[in-house]
Amino acid sequence: MAGAVIKKRFTADEYQRMGQVGILSDRDRVELIDGEVVAMTPIGPRHNACVNHATRALVLAAGDDAIVQSQGSVRLDPYHEPEPDLVLLRPRTDFYASRLPGPDDMFLIIEIADSSFEYDRDVKARVYAAASITEYWLADLNANAVWSYSSPERGSYRSVDPCHRGQTIAPQLLPSCAIAVDVLLTE
Repeated sequence: MAGAVIKKRFTADEYQRMGQVGILSDRDRVELIDGEVVAMTPIGPRHNACVNHATRALVLAAGDDAIVQSQGSVRLDPYHEPEPDLVLLRPRTDFYASRLPGPDDMFLIIEIADSSFEYDRDVKARVYAAASITEYWLADLNANAVWSYSSPERGSYRSVDPCHRGQTIAPQLLPSCAIAVDVLLTE
């Protein structure tokens, strides 16, 4: 077909090689979604504060029961290598030095949304559900609410529950790791 645009989908391995050879640098805030290199929104001060506050609270709550990964890559499948704000991972002695964490390694994924709420709700939630991530929390800084997504089935989450300030929230797969919702909504 003349004039048709054909897109090249990159695999996660090709995406990693782009970083290794310098096509992508550490300064590039990008992630791989459905084989496309997607620019991430800039991180503002409130977003940073929420990630820092939540990281501290999760490390204290999880203890040795989980590794808390902050703003690092995970490999969901050959075409998805997102960089969630926070991930609670199953403990490994090598702390994932030998490979990126995959879906079976994750207790929970958390995204903090200041200007990216629609993208995190519409795209990221679908990607995480398709990878059978048991639970995904989306902190909406503009609405001051945290949305807890669970029960992934056929590319979507069957359960989406709001959590508000003053409440406590804990991952289904790690119930001892309870934190205050306020931690995810730092002002």
